[in-house]
Amino acid sequence: QVQLVESGGGLVQTGDSLRLSCAASGRAFSSLRMGWFRQAPGKEREFVAHISQNGISTIYADSVKGRFTISRDNAKNTVYLQMNSLKPEDTAAYFCAAVYLLRNNQYADSKAYNYWGQGTQVTVSS
Repeated sequence: QVQLVESGGGLVQTGDSLRLSCAASGRAFSSLRMGWFRQAPGKEREFVAHISQNGISTIYADSVKGRFTISRDNAKNTVYLQMNSLKPEDTAAYFCAAVYLLRNNQYADSKAYNYWGQGTQVTVSS
């Protein structure tokens, strides 16, 4: 079993930065593929970023590419999402997700992930 706890959300202004953290407990964090998703009120949960087990491979949604950076520290059992140049449309609850086995074309599919955190709210004011 894997438990995920997100932190770092908050209320910021357009153009500001935030860093989200997701701390994992349980076994074999370094074997987990990790993702960040977000969900705005009235909208479906959408993919934000994915990182491979060793952190070498990362994938981003087009809407955040060049502004967000996903990273991980396997020694600390933690994955991060550095968010720069925030926009009001980035406002959402952000969720950390994890899975051990994933087909390469499933990284953006929320249904493919087995473990989820409770979410942390990010609000960007204009």
